[in-house]
Amino acid sequence: MGWLRVGVVINTATAMLFIRGRDHDLNLRGAYLHMAADALLSLGVAIAGAVILWTDWAWVDPLTSLIIAVVILLATWSLLGESIQMAMQAVPANIQPQEVESYLAGLPGVTQVHDLHIWAMSTTEVALTAHLVRPQHTNDDELLRSIGECLHERFHIDHTTLQIERNLMDADCGQWEEGTL
Repeated sequence: MGWLRVGVVINTATAMLFIRGRDHDLNLRGAYLHMAADALLSLGVAIAGAVILWTDWAWVDPLTSLIIAVVILLATWSLLGESIQMAMQAVPANIQPQEVESYLAGLPGVTQVHDLHIWAMSTTEVALTAHLVRPQHTNDDELLRSIGECLHERFHIDHTTLQIERNLMDADCGQWEEGTL
């Protein structure tokens, strides 16, 4: 029983190391859940062992295992979903593409936004690409700097690639018809 207590303490302490970053980083949340599950497993084994030792109720062992398995499954289900979304390069759940598009469309001189793409590059980095139609304006460097700052502050998007187009005819972006080059 002494070793089980040591396991509970070590796994709990290790889980606490990851607790602060678990809300912002998928990898840290996975590590936190892994350590918390190990601590729960050690605690469950200790409790089940004590109950069996005192009562001879052997059924407590598989029941404890099932309870721990269900708790781990429930705790990691959202982690699995977020991992799949990242692998599929989906828009991160905390970003509303309509809000980003509205922000970009409301910029001075912008008449149209198209080909907007937002995806997670990693567990902590989000990327954006878009085309902005902005006829008759030339101070693009200042605008691009300002957009980058705002996307970072408002939407936590740090990697932006924006293409400025001068007229609506460019809005086609070179989309080719089938059978042409």
